[in-house]
Amino acid sequence: MSDPVGLIGGASGPLRDGQPVRPQSDPTDGEAFRKALFGQLKEASEMRQDADKAVEDLMTGQRTDLEGVLLATQKADTAFQLLQQMRNKVMEAYQEVQQMRV
Repeated sequence: MSDPVGLIGGASGPLRDGQPVRPQSDPTDGEAFRKALFGQLKEASEMRQDADKAVEDLMTGQRTDLEGVLLATQKADTAFQLLQQMRNKVMEAYQEVQQMRV
């Protein structure tokens, strides 16, 4: 199991020359998070568009499977709720960091 944050290994963490070793931050870490976040946003948006199209097709008679439309709308709703929860967690973390004393 990897420890990318460096929290595992004791309270003080590993020492080098008597000084705590701070994990090296990889400049690509932020880029990877950004790509993952935007990928999820794009996927949720596509699910929403699919659900809207399914409802429109059902209303115009081009589609007859009600369960398929319900499934598409539920998937879109679940994806939106997941993104909303992720946003709330990020905002909580940001507020905690703001309240830290340096």
